[in-house]
Amino acid sequence: MTENDGYFLIALIVLPLLSAAGLMVIPSKERAVIVGLTAISSLIMFIVSVYVFMAYSFDGSTFQGVMSYPWVENIGLLGENGISLKVGIDGVTASLVLLTGIVVLPGTWVSWKIQHRLKDFFILFYILTAGVYGVFVLLDLFFWFLAYETALLPMYLLIAVWGSTRKEYGAMKLMMMLMAGSIPIFAAIFALFAEVGLGTFDMEVLLDAPKDEGFQKIFFPLVVIGCGTLGAMFPFHSWSPDGHAAAPTAVSMVHAGVLMKVGAFGIVRLGAQMMPEGALFWGPALVALGITAALYGAISALRQTDMKMLMGFSSVSHMGYVFVGLGTMNVIGMTGAVLQMTAHGLMTALFFLLIGAMYDQSHNRDLPNFSGLAKQMPIWSVFFVFASLASLGLPGLSGFIAEVHIFIGAFRSYPIVGGLAVLTAAITTTYLMRALAQSFFGEANPKWDSLNEMTWIERSGAAVLVGAILLLGLWPSPWIDRIAPSLSQIPGLMM
Repeated sequence: MTENDGYFLIALIVLPLLSAAGLMVIPSKERAVIVGLTAISSLIMFIVSVYVFMAYSFDGSTFQGVMSYPWVENIGLLGENGISLKVGIDGVTASLVLLTGIVVLPGTWVSWKIQHRLKDFFILFYILTAGVYGVFVLLDLFFWFLAYETALLPMYLLIAVWGSTRKEYGAMKLMMMLMAGSIPIFAAIFALFAEVGLGTFDMEVLLDAPKDEGFQKIFFPLVVIGCGTLGAMFPFHSWSPDGHAAAPTAVSMVHAGVLMKVGAFGIVRLGAQMMPEGALFWGPALVALGITAALYGAISALRQTDMKMLMGFSSVSHMGYVFVGLGTMNVIGMTGAVLQMTAHGLMTALFFLLIGAMYDQSHNRDLPNFSGLAKQMPIWSVFFVFASLASLGLPGLSGFIAEVHIFIGAFRSYPIVGGLAVLTAAITTTYLMRALAQSFFGEANPKWDSLNEMTWIERSGAAVLVGAILLLGLWPSPWIDRIAPSLSQIPGLMM
């Protein structure tokens, strides 16, 4: 990736913001124009995301495509860098940028069915998207935190206005917990700025600057708590299932598919990369919290009857794998964690797209109320079974390659945890197969004779996600070749 490719990274932030600005001047009654603009915008973001991922090739440098524009210089007369609009990616963010592009594309398509204030929905949706892209590509902590908050704030209105069931409760609970999680992140950023003492928020400078071991041990937990809250880390996870259940389809897709990964990525960037000695010290605690979340989420999913709540707790469980992988502090385990971010993002986006397609017709998500769905909606059911097989880790699909890396990394560092992780995978199989047997097979319920098959737009969105799941599962090398070398740069990481 050349320096000029930095323009593409800037474009990933600017494109959704320009789309939101363009929507503001389009009359709400012009649905065709709104649909056309969002179709073009989401497609361009997808193409640019694919290009950024393919253009990245590890050459020994930590970041590629670096481009910087000074904004505020000489903070406190301590340094020359100050605050800059600086972009760049490593192998970890190349993978997550691609994930975002893949999820936002079908998320846009399935949102065209919204009848209530469609323009306003897309304005907020694309502001959120710009924030997510910003977190992944910005290399200045000041703008990074701004992007982080930009990704969170639209969630309240998107759920409270366009959500379902207990939408006001879900939106308020989500926003209060995530805003509370931002406080320790804010404190850690400014503590890092003061500790380095160079008067800059430049991540490349902060990454290489020496930091006291005691400082790292004190402030690494703040990063884990703050970013882990967004990543639905136990015990700060309770907002997640309620938020999933209340959110509209596209917001659930981006929320579970990408936004939760922003939290886990924060632990990689601000934690493991910025404070490696702190990460090594607190790694066992992170593993303990991760395996607790994995088991707790899987067991809780066994008790759920609401499809979205089931997937909400399933997401808590799968994100627990991510924290286990990050806590192993070895290359294969952490590589598995990033692969799991991508794999889970794809499969959970597919799940929520399918649940939304069915709920829009039935206005019901209770598993015991359904039976024989495979006869009533065969194409929908095939997609749902495929997503379930990916979630339980079937070889050849994305979940398998991610979980194998995490299991190997866990067995290398903490064999007991590795065994518990395998047990969690068995529980995952149980609740997914139970849901399929309960609702998809058997005699069809006459109550749902009016249910129609998925629309062509919904099928197209599902097909995009299925293709990505198959590609990662069958040909994981492009991801591994980018992720592993970037993580191996972390000092003290075991091979």
